[in-house]
Amino acid sequence: MTDRYAVIGNPIAHSKSPLIHSAFAQQTRQNMRYDAILAPLDGFKTAADTFHHQGGKGINVTIPFKLEAHKLATSLTERADIAQAVNTLKFVEDQILGDNTDGAGLVRDIVVNLSTPITEKRILLMGAGGAARGAILPLLQQKPAILAIANRTPQKAVLLKKQFIQHGQLDAGEYMYFAGASFDIVINATSASLNDALPALPPDIFAVDALAYDMMYSAEPTRFLKYAGQQGVCNLADGIGMLVEQAAESFYLWRGIRPETKDIISRFKKPDS
Repeated sequence: MTDRYAVIGNPIAHSKSPLIHSAFAQQTRQNMRYDAILAPLDGFKTAADTFHHQGGKGINVTIPFKLEAHKLATSLTERADIAQAVNTLKFVEDQILGDNTDGAGLVRDIVVNLSTPITEKRILLMGAGGAARGAILPLLQQKPAILAIANRTPQKAVLLKKQFIQHGQLDAGEYMYFAGASFDIVINATSASLNDALPALPPDIFAVDALAYDMMYSAEPTRFLKYAGQQGVCNLADGIGMLVEQAAESFYLWRGIRPETKDIISRFKKPDS
């Protein structure tokens, strides 16, 4: 029988996850099917439970359901437990294992694919939701000089600082709290790009030779990446590489095989892809 997997989110029509996992399955000769499921904003648990009970083997979870997925899991990997957010669920009979592969995918894309060291760099992480939570520990494990968390609601950023402070150098506050500072890597982990919006960044936030990284992706550069380019930033990257790398981590959790990612990332970065 063909094993079934899916990604659940809202919105979901833009997702490239079905194409990526289909490519992984073909590459590794796995008999599996992967679909995209649009869940109502108040219907994640119902959608996930239905897929599970219909024989689904696992799901990826995207905006805005990563915190709900954490609650649904009956057991957690260490990185998901620390992040308190889940983007991958594995169903084994009545048990649900929750993992978070976002941070590992992000770090691998930045360090390996983009050849940008994180160690001793000043990093600004925008956002305090599920996407940001999954990124903090893997970023801190690279030992940056500082990881600053900026969020429209500063209390959420400060809570994350308290949660992760034992793992490395952290600062937190609203966006203008960081006015006058500059960062070597600026990562947009908010959902603003889905709505063609831009977080309220203070001026001169980008250091010379900075990397501007948007976890979101689209056919055209996101609003954040356009803004960074207007500020003179030459190193711009969207989330395609992160998406493929975190998908490879999920695939390994499900199938026990780690697919190659380089060619697939290149395929999706082509203008006509």
